[in-house]
Amino acid sequence: MGNKEITALIDILTRENERGRESHVLGSWTISFDKSRAAFVFDKCENQGYCEERPSVINVGGEVLDPGGPLFS
Repeated sequence: MGNKEITALIDILTRENERGRESHVLGSWTISFDKSRAAFVFDKCENQGYCEERPSVINVGGEVLDPGGPLFS
């Protein structure tokens, strides 16, 4: 990642932190950058890949591409 992406991540985390319990990134265990989509993936898997939720995906412009959510209903 370059400076643009790091600045975008800081902005996203600041905004999402202000949302409190409604945050798209709350509960994330890892954050990765998907270069092909220019987006951050906030992964909510734990315990060697066990997942109950799909990851949230937010692009560098702050647009929520996928809010994430439960895998099982």
